[in-house]
Amino acid sequence: MARVRLTVAERREELLRAAVEQIEARGVAAVRISDVASSLGVSNALVLYHFSTKEKLVAAAFTYAAEGDLTHLGQLLGRRTTALRRLRSAVRWYAPTGQAKGWRLWIEGWAAALRDPALREVTRDLDRRWKAAIAEVIAEGVAAGEFECPDPMETALRLTALLDGIAVQQTSYGGTVSRARAQEWVDGALARELGLDAVSADRRA
Repeated sequence: MARVRLTVAERREELLRAAVEQIEARGVAAVRISDVASSLGVSNALVLYHFSTKEKLVAAAFTYAAEGDLTHLGQLLGRRTTALRRLRSAVRWYAPTGQAKGWRLWIEGWAAALRDPALREVTRDLDRRWKAAIAEVIAEGVAAGEFECPDPMETALRLTALLDGIAVQQTSYGGTVSRARAQEWVDGALARELGLDAVSADRRA
């Protein structure tokens, strides 16, 4: 059966999706151009036509994944509801106990970024934009009188540090921290950061 002819943009997105899947399955160090090509039934030359090196393909794949995560984050934070509800939804989605996928991918990315400047910039940009989005909705909640927070950006830094740390434990050492316990830590940290008790925060969110 003949393959459907794709536009350049469609083909590029197809290759990026396949690269993300292969990186999650094999890891950055082990994944090869041929792995991505064979998963789609195309030639290595086609992959190299769009991404001239493995390094460029990997960096583009992480950028693609990051943009997808940030788009979903923007949807959660853009809902017409209280800042607390939006923040709670975003944190619960991002946490390894929630519905966000790809933690193995991002742990791989953090490790590879130590030696790859292009990839380091991608992961740094995602981290910066995520924290800025969280800080912005916290500031909105403070302005609306929903809760107190003297420094939204500092709070965003602490919350994401906790979430990232839990994600590493859950992904790398499954079972070390139960899902229920991790969720309690996340909910408790959010309540403390916003000057709320955990019960009232849960009711309001």
